[in-house]
Amino acid sequence: MATTKPVPRFPDGFLWGVSTSAHQIEGAADEREPSVWDEFSAEPGRVRDGSTAAVACDHVHRHGEDVALLAGLGVDAYRFSVSWPRVRAKGGLDFYDRLVDDLCAAGVRPVPTLFHWDLPAGLDWLERSTAERFAQYVSEVADRLGDRVARWITLNEPAEHTLLGHALGVHAPGRKLLLDALPVAHHQLLAHGLAVRALRAAGAGDIGIANSHGPVWPAGPDPADVAAADFYDTLLNRLFADPVLLGRYPDGLGELMPGDVEADLGIIGEPVDWYGVNYYAPTRVGAPQGTGTEFGGVRMPAELPFSVREIEGYPVTDFGWPVVPGALTELLTAFRARYGDRLPPVLITENGCSYEGVDDQARIVYLDGHVRALHRAVEAGVDVRGYFVWSLLDNFEWAEGYTRRFGLVHVDFETLERTPKASYGWFREMLRKQRP
Repeated sequence: MATTKPVPRFPDGFLWGVSTSAHQIEGAADEREPSVWDEFSAEPGRVRDGSTAAVACDHVHRHGEDVALLAGLGVDAYRFSVSWPRVRAKGGLDFYDRLVDDLCAAGVRPVPTLFHWDLPAGLDWLERSTAERFAQYVSEVADRLGDRVARWITLNEPAEHTLLGHALGVHAPGRKLLLDALPVAHHQLLAHGLAVRALRAAGAGDIGIANSHGPVWPAGPDPADVAAADFYDTLLNRLFADPVLLGRYPDGLGELMPGDVEADLGIIGEPVDWYGVNYYAPTRVGAPQGTGTEFGGVRMPAELPFSVREIEGYPVTDFGWPVVPGALTELLTAFRARYGDRLPPVLITENGCSYEGVDDQARIVYLDGHVRALHRAVEAGVDVRGYFVWSLLDNFEWAEGYTRRFGLVHVDFETLERTPKASYGWFREMLRKQRP
């Protein structure tokens, strides 16, 4: 059973929320243009259960019900994403107009993410022009919604979109470029910087990015294991944080990027008002083993200069991810030490776990442990301003289809009936006790 010990109080004004993404919940695929994920999901064998997100949670048509769930939960904010393919369709921003109006009426602050992996079909992050088109789209969204939206997120997890979608080929668009995928990282980071400028031009004043991060633990003390872990840490953490926070790439990576890198870094390093961290688990990494390894259901090719190893001694989620709340404290204190006064206030923009069942006591234990770990980071002096649970709803979990459930609310994907889980009740009660 979950602990009954009260969660420590966070500072007044701390922002509590939940997160979703457009492609994973919206459905109504015939009311938008296609995305790379529509193309990817249509290929046999790409998605574990053969499903697509054509209907998903049908959030576009049932968003009123979902806003009521948000209001009932008592969160301060709702982090959703705007679908670029939907905006490109006729009247595509009308849905987000209605959603933002309904959120404001319910007393829930809208926090839109402007890109969460659903790139319009026909565009390509290998091309610099995609970053420029993204900035134009961001301006369009900001002009329409900026009178009611105070906080914006440019991109979600460019590291995963680069690694899983372009280096390993297990996410859309399904490329297997390995380290030749680095231009994808650069163009996404450039898109972030251009989006910051576009949002500022539209009058926005509270802008961040949601990057995925986690501690990287060497498999052992052998220098080869330590070097492999350092390399992986650079790819996962520093490649996407250093340019945003320091205005430079880690040593050795800048010369691998396309174009006028120094000029682009001046754009990528546009100051942000806060920095978003998506955290799920640490990673244990060692030297290459000569054969491919598997991590989180993803087969890692043998030719990579590292191998991902199992973390033993911890419980795991239904996804097989180790549950290590203390690694969140470790991550945040290490970020403060690494970036110092260049690190703006931090928001945890995603944290959650996959478990089956409506009486999801394991999810309560997970969230309770991570919220406490976050409080320890605050006590250690890290300026953390908010926490968003992933996710409000069970949804289309990318290449896993509907086989993984991250929601505080259970969704029956036959009837689309929503049923709040035990974790929904736990989070609601925890939030009630956090109020002054």
